[in-house]
This record gives sequence, structure tokens and C-alpha cells, in this order.
Amino acid sequence: MTNRKIAYFRALFRTMAKSTKYLIHIGAFTAMVIWGMSYSWSKIVFDYLGPASTVMVRLIISSLFLTVVLWILNYSLRIERVHFKLFLLSALFNPFFYFLGENFGLNLVSPTVSAIIIATIPVFTPIAAYFALREKLKLVNIAGIIISFIGVLTMIFDFNLTISASPIGVLLLFGAVASAIIYGVMLKNLTKLYHPMVVVWAQNIIGLVYFIPVVLLFETNRISYSDINLQLVLNLSLLGILASSAAYVLFINSVKNLGIAKANVYTYLIPVFAAVFSYFMIGEIITLKKAISIMFVLAGVYLSQKNK
Repeated sequence: MTNRKIAYFRALFRTMAKSTKYLIHIGAFTAMVIWGMSYSWSKIVFDYLGPASTVMVRLIISSLFLTVVLWILNYSLRIERVHFKLFLLSALFNPFFYFLGENFGLNLVSPTVSAIIIATIPVFTPIAAYFALREKLKLVNIAGIIISFIGVLTMIFDFNLTISASPIGVLLLFGAVASAIIYGVMLKNLTKLYHPMVVVWAQNIIGLVYFIPVVLLFETNRISYSDINLQLVLNLSLLGILASSAAYVLFINSVKNLGIAKANVYTYLIPVFAAVFSYFMIGEIITLKKAISIMFVLAGVYLSQKNK
């Protein structure tokens, strides 16, 4: 790549980085589309790799991809020593604890149910954001959160109020929710110090180091060169480049500009996209109950973002 082309791409990306508020919301929406698809990508990969191995490989791909992009954009990769502890701690909660809960939970329940449980993050985030960062929401936004949460409950429980998914899987996924909330509070501080892309790059590398011992201890028997095929490589690439790189950069940028509570409300859209894409990609059936849940979620997202 010539110096002129590199300079052109650097200028292009820096111009795009100066996003208006409208583009910030589009970025958050795009991240949710990608994460909605990622549940089906992960389910396909689970036929070949264990949950921890899947995360480890996608973090390797993401780290390499972001290193190239950051080099092209000429962003500094230097992390101040005083911030090491914050990066190490935040990466412990996400990607490490978060993906342990999400991937092992996803391995036990359907993509749509997994996505809907993860979508409860905005329900609990405002409480954490209020006490930690003094962020506030308007009454109409709170009403939107409540309406969306009703949609979440509709999905998790049958009409006779019995849970319709693996209890262990649900528990693991709620562990991922707790990790994401704690991570969100720390993330707000990191976005004040570093570019969102640098934050994702550093946390993915640290998270990769955290995951290596887990894979070596528990999943080496699942790794086989004979399993390598186009479907596996394609879905791992999508997870690494889109789900663990592009989507996280877009989402962290929205956290930086909108605040934790407001940005996290967009995660209510993930179950909608997860249900649609899992239907087309892995044949999961969209039932009447799922359709009702999706309508509640969409209505809640609209209200939760009104007048912002």
C-alpha cells in the first residue's frame, strides 16, 4: 500500500470518526445487528470448537485485524502505566467473564433466548450508572425500559409461568449480564482516556491471555485440524472482525457520546435480530410468543431513546 493510499484512508477514517449524534445512533444500531447475527455464528462454530476456544480464536482474529487498522490510521498503541490496572480489571469482566457466561450459556439454550437475557443489561445499568456516574434518565425513557423488560420476561417464561430454557444456561447468561454492567462503568472512564478502537484492541489482547489457560485446561480435546473447513473459518472470521472488532468499536463510541444507560438500551434490539437471523441461518422457529416479545422490545427501545 503506497503512502498516498495510506494517507487517504487515514483522512477518510478520521473524518468518519467525527460523527454527528445521528451517526452515533446509527453506529449503535449497526452494532446490535452484528451482535444479533453473532449468536448464530457462534452456534455454528460450536459444532467444531468449545465455547472458550471459540472466544479465544475470535479474539486472536480481532486483535490482528485491529492492529492492522490502527497502524493504517496511525493511532498510538501506547497504554500509560498508570492505566494498566484499569485495563486488566475491565478486560477481566469483558471479554473474559462476559464471554464465559454468554458462550457457555448459549451452548445450552437457543440464540433467541440467549439474546433476550443479554438484553436485560439496560434494565440494571441505569441503577449502576446512577450510583457510579450520576447519569439520569427521563420518565419516558424509564417507561421504555420497563416495557422492553416485559418483552424479555415474555420470552423467558411460558404462559403457565414455567421457565422455558435450561436453568444453568439462564444462570450463566445472567452472569454475563452482571459482568457487562460492571464493565460498562469502567468503560466510561476508559473512553475518556483512549480512542474506542484502542480500548477494544487492548482489552481483546488481555482477554486472549485470560482465555488461553481455560482452553488448555478444558478444551484441548475439542481442537482438531481435521475440523477446519470453509464454514468454520468464515464464521470465526465474522465473529472476530465484525462481532469482536467493528461492533465493539461502534458500541464504545456510543457509550462515550450517549452515556452507559442510554447506549445499553440499544441491546434490547439484539433479540429481534437474533430471532430473525437464527431463523434464516440455523432454522430456529419464530413462535407467536417470540413475536409478541419482539414487539414489546421494539416499542420499549423507541420510548427509551425518545427526546435524547
